[in-house]
Amino acid sequence: MAILNTARRADKSWPLFPSLRAYRPAFLAGDLIAGLTLAAIAIPEQMATARLGGFAPQIGFFAFIAGSLGFAMLGGNRLLSCGADSTITPIFAGGLALLATAGSPEYAALAVALSLMVGLTLVASGLLRLGGIANLLSVPVTVGFLAGIAVHILVSQMPAVLGLPPPDGPMLQRIAVLAQHLSSANRFTVGIGLGVLTVVAACEAVSARIPGALIGLVAATIAVIAAGLERKGVSVIGTVPGTLPVPSFPDISAEQWARLVPLGLLIAIVVMVQTSATTRAFPSDPDKPADVDRDFLGVGAGSILAGLFGAFPVDASPPRTGIVSETGGRTQLSGLLAAGIVLALLAFGAALLKHVPEAALAGVLLFVALRIIRFRQIATIFRESMPEFILVIATAASIIVLPIEEGVAIGIVLSLLHGIWSTTRARLVVFERVPGTTIWWPTNPNVAGEQTAGVLVVGLQAPLSFLNASTFRADLLNAVQAAKPAPRLLVLEAAGIPEIDFTAAQLLRDLFTQCRQDGIMVAVARLESLRAQDAFERFRLYDALPRDHIFRSVDQAIQVLAGPAPGNPA
Repeated sequence: MAILNTARRADKSWPLFPSLRAYRPAFLAGDLIAGLTLAAIAIPEQMATARLGGFAPQIGFFAFIAGSLGFAMLGGNRLLSCGADSTITPIFAGGLALLATAGSPEYAALAVALSLMVGLTLVASGLLRLGGIANLLSVPVTVGFLAGIAVHILVSQMPAVLGLPPPDGPMLQRIAVLAQHLSSANRFTVGIGLGVLTVVAACEAVSARIPGALIGLVAATIAVIAAGLERKGVSVIGTVPGTLPVPSFPDISAEQWARLVPLGLLIAIVVMVQTSATTRAFPSDPDKPADVDRDFLGVGAGSILAGLFGAFPVDASPPRTGIVSETGGRTQLSGLLAAGIVLALLAFGAALLKHVPEAALAGVLLFVALRIIRFRQIATIFRESMPEFILVIATAASIIVLPIEEGVAIGIVLSLLHGIWSTTRARLVVFERVPGTTIWWPTNPNVAGEQTAGVLVVGLQAPLSFLNASTFRADLLNAVQAAKPAPRLLVLEAAGIPEIDFTAAQLLRDLFTQCRQDGIMVAVARLESLRAQDAFERFRLYDALPRDHIFRSVDQAIQVLAGPAPGNPA
């Protein structure tokens, strides 16, 4: 506990490299093992992800170095690994391909500009404490989004596995072209791709700490050299320049910057969602909540550095973060050590990568794609909520069928519509008293409850806003008319109402006035939300409802305004 308290004080007093403050020698062994394991996992993964985005392998290394350094500088989570990530790469690669030819200098410049834009957006979100943006994607939409991204990865990597030229056109057309040419596949590339996939999957099944991707790449490279497979149609990545990243700024026009804005916002939102999920899944301090906003700063700094290093946007990685946690990492020194190993490979060992087969990198990505499809969660959603399962399918289909950045935008819209739909479904609830108690509870056909003559108790278990205000009014009037005998006292149980907006406040004011004119007293019980209390003040609802008609319980309201009910405990 003393160590944690020291770390907390250091985080507040030292803005840079917070996880390295109050560093203890006892942390070193865990960080060294985690750093070495992380590097073994990251080297093939970063090369494969760079290839997925249409970049040379060393650009993936630049992204990992920048992401690791940037997050260590400003991020709060001690375990999180930041770098090139296969979740966002297909999105920005698809968007950039509409603006420039993949692999061209203009494409590279746009990627750098996009990285800077995403980084600045994340830093601004962190400074403004906009961590709630990460909740824009509901779980069903996130699951469908990942499934759609996985299909993009699978289809984009199949040409390398089959040894075929990549087809052009929409996703469904590309799938059809590949299916037509399966008979022309190169058996050596197929063997390498599926072999690496098998090795990675087998290692993962035994232990996530085993660097299956690195083992698969080394074995595939040895096979290519030993058997002379390049002469048999197996493509290799070729010479990897041993150049180190040099800071630069993209030379693009103002119009091109403007065209990147929608794509930049989409990528930033996806990065926020994944960063939030990662930092909450792997908290560095179990005794306090994850600081999502601080981690936005770290990932944003990583993207800014990646842009300055000539790379593309970076993201938090749940699998790599899990590796750091499982191998005993204690601070961001593990990520910095892994970045140092990658930098050394670039400087002194780039020639070792010359004969790595492209099919092997594709095999790594096939495993990544299959891993991000949440099959069990999809099955659970199917069993428990058919409307939300349809949402999963609709999101995945939109990302697969449409241009990927449009599909992601539709996924975000579907998530928001799902939230709106859930709010509008909230209906008025009639409350009953639990026999022998002073507790009022929503009516349940399976549980016997009691009513008090002349008293109607109702509630709403959702924010009261323009989305459901008219339905709330109609339900309330119907409940008053249906009550027998006619109620003398109407109690609004407000514990489930966290927020009241302007439209709903005007409606409440009118209802309070109408009830008073109809001879019905109105009380509000358990107005617990501070935002709802503020709404009563701000929208002057006390002009229509006396302040002494606000009570801390339903029973208190009835005792004061209607007298004790028969059978109530004294």
